Amino acid sequence: EEQLVESGGGLAQPGGSLRLSCAVSGDTLDGYAIGWFRQAPGKEREGVSAMHIRDGANYYADSVRGRFTMSKDNAKNTVYLQMNRLKPEDTAVYYCAGNRRGGLLTLWQRHGADYWGQGTQVTVSS
Repeated sequence: EEQLVESGGGLAQPGGSLRLSCAVSGDTLDGYAIGWFRQAPGKEREGVSAMHIRDGANYYADSVRGRFTMSKDNAKNTVYLQMNRLKPEDTAVYYCAGNRRGGLLTLWQRHGADYWGQGTQVTVSS
């Protein structure tokens, strides 16, 4: 069974919004570090945002700071990435990834994760 179930991608216009969801199954959300990463064709995978569920420590890429926000719903074992004021350069496949026992820095700096979601396409175009 899947550990991370990802959804919410789609097509948005520049300036529009999308919300991505990543549901964690089989484990409680508490203690996880969860991150969002994206990869566009011909580009390296880059970190978008990551947070430690328990204490709220977090990182945001400079390119999305002030536009994207992570949040959590512990009761639903789900984390979200709210993406506002979308730009064409945000177009990419977005992946969620997680470490069961924290590891926020490893996740953010090394893209080191216990689990990866399947990816969801985000396309920003007029």
